Amino acid sequence: MRIIKSAIPGMQWPAVPDGRAARLLAMLWQFGQSERWPAGELLDHQLRQLSLILDHARRHVPFYRERLDKAGWSAGQMLTLDRLRGIPPLTRRDLQDGVSALRSTVVLQQLGDVQESRSSGSTGQPVLVLRSALDGLLWQANTLRDHHWHGRDPSLKLAAIRAVPAGAADPPLGAMATGWGPASEALYATGPAALLSLNAHIDKQAAWLRNQAPGYLLTYPSNLAALLDHFSAAGAKLPGLRAVLTVGETVTPRLRLQCREVLGVDIEDAYSSQELGYIALQCPVSGQYHVMAECVLVEVLDDEGRPCAQGETGRLVVSSLHNQVMPLIRYEIGDYATVGQPCACGRTLPTLERIAGRERNMLRLPGGGRRWPVIGPLPYRDVAPVRRFQMIQHSLEELEVRLVVDRALSAEEESRLARMITDSLGHPFRIRFSRFEKELPRPASGKLEDFVCAIPAD
Repeated sequence: MRIIKSAIPGMQWPAVPDGRAARLLAMLWQFGQSERWPAGELLDHQLRQLSLILDHARRHVPFYRERLDKAGWSAGQMLTLDRLRGIPPLTRRDLQDGVSALRSTVVLQQLGDVQESRSSGSTGQPVLVLRSALDGLLWQANTLRDHHWHGRDPSLKLAAIRAVPAGAADPPLGAMATGWGPASEALYATGPAALLSLNAHIDKQAAWLRNQAPGYLLTYPSNLAALLDHFSAAGAKLPGLRAVLTVGETVTPRLRLQCREVLGVDIEDAYSSQELGYIALQCPVSGQYHVMAECVLVEVLDDEGRPCAQGETGRLVVSSLHNQVMPLIRYEIGDYATVGQPCACGRTLPTLERIAGRERNMLRLPGGGRRWPVIGPLPYRDVAPVRRFQMIQHSLEELEVRLVVDRALSAEEESRLARMITDSLGHPFRIRFSRFEKELPRPASGKLEDFVCAIPAD
């Protein structure tokens, strides 16, 4: 049973939460109402809120003034989907080139502190996004929504295996925290949390998990696949595990089946980005993904920019409904998704049948085994004018690093980049740089993975 923490000593139930907890509970109560509104009413509220962001952007964000004027937007207009689609999409290149122009010249004090978020996303294009403490509050509210939907017990231990700075949370011990994080700890007396670096060898990850005996495991799907292979080969399980929480990659039906077969639990996936926060959460009833419609407006578009119908797959264009610091209006996030159908759970939030974005390849190691290549969050642009990157592993000792850069790199820049990459990967690979002026070459599928292991399978 989840008991809310009370701010008043001697009064455990009913709880009287403190100010921050009360805000989160207010958000959750509103989410519980709006997620079951008629679809038309929900869309109407989205468009009304987004129209406020458009008005703000036109007045206070230099990047959008001319763009919105050309699209025919004027203050006080009633926003419709057709009018929204008349605004050109915001690209990652726009974010790279226009951080200053995209930043609002007016930031309300009520929004809280301005925070930076750096991400390479799923395309290998590093970007910087600014947002306010309000956006952080919404992120935390959706974290709690996810926990509530899936009925998670916050008193259990949460173990996470994910990318961390070099030298942090290394095996055999990893790192420990007393609680699950700011969202859960605001409301509950949670169990502890344990963290292990994604750079750890799969054998060491498995040993660490057996020692931690968590109630929940959070990791990336490709890393989970490697763990499942290990546990399957060893005939081992994690007896106290309730569920595996995944982020950051596409979850395949095969991986879901393998997780049930090997560990006896289900995968509970979340689709989010550093730029936009939570975009969609997996439904506990149908397995589809419900769009977080109170926070983002999601369009699924075909190659001609037309809305996809149910069952069709298209590119995602997402608008943040609340970021006043750096409005992201019709942002092309670089992923693809399939439009879902009305959900049997009764929630009327828009659905995505699946997230069809790319899945990272695992790095193959000279000594045997494989692991996740932690390359996306590296600060490439602190060293050189890198616009896009891709790494191709041609052998157990050699990596080709393909770069789209504004100019040729100096020997010193290449040396620093190579050192950054090998330090992150944990092995002195031979690094060979290939420069491209405009775009990286795409395979026949059209998908551009930031890491490709080209070594033939054994």
